[in-house]
Amino acid sequence: MTDFGLKVRMAIVGSILFAFYMLVGAFGLAMFGFGAWPFVLLGLLVLPVIQYKIGTWSATRRAEPMPEDGQYQDIHRTVDSLCRDMGIKKPKLMVMDMGVPNAFATGRKGNGVVVVSTELIRLLQRDELEGVIAHELAHIKNRDVVAMVLGSSIAMMVGWVAYMVYMMGDERNVGSFIVGMVISNIAQMLVMVFVLAISRYREYVADEDARRYIGSGDPLARALEKISQGAQGRESQVDDSVSALCIFNSEKGLLQTLFATHPPTEKRIRKLRS
Repeated sequence: MTDFGLKVRMAIVGSILFAFYMLVGAFGLAMFGFGAWPFVLLGLLVLPVIQYKIGTWSATRRAEPMPEDGQYQDIHRTVDSLCRDMGIKKPKLMVMDMGVPNAFATGRKGNGVVVVSTELIRLLQRDELEGVIAHELAHIKNRDVVAMVLGSSIAMMVGWVAYMVYMMGDERNVGSFIVGMVISNIAQMLVMVFVLAISRYREYVADEDARRYIGSGDPLARALEKISQGAQGRESQVDDSVSALCIFNSEKGLLQTLFATHPPTEKRIRKLRS
């Protein structure tokens, strides 16, 4: 994580999320008693790990390992070169039919995975594909996936706490169950606002890192233009939970824009060419 602006934002949002995390822990102790602190602590630590493992499996379950020979030789050589420049271990490369040209990274630094769609490989020129891969490697280098998983885990736990607090103070019936779920979702969404704000900024940072390592922002800008155009009128086969990891995620509508995981593609292209 080399961007100073990202460090400042992460410090602020990280402090807010840590406060929510401690709130969940305090609720667990209040509910089960201080003597149960080992179990509360275990739950706080284990849930993000479980979500991380399930998320990684879910994201890559339809992908296949990318062979190092044949048509994929150039991609492997490109990744080898970029990883040396970035000082990271080469991630596992996979290929998948996504219905649209796209790519995403998952996993953590030292144990990452980059998945590229077959549609993207057919669409992009070599330097454009290098820009996309550099962007995904930057996400792994900056530990973006881990940060997103931790943030979403905290949001989920806050939603549970909000639900339990409401249910403990109300008569339990069908109506209260529905209201409790609504309150839980609202609480979860409020926490996710902070997480998604960082997610959008992380895309700019990954774009900038890609520009720095490939020497120019134009190839990635051209790639984003082609990806955006190539996705029009086509249905993505990527799960919603994986869309947040992709280099391109088209959110439409006011609510979807408010909770967008990515900044507008047009802005990303302008910044890459500025």
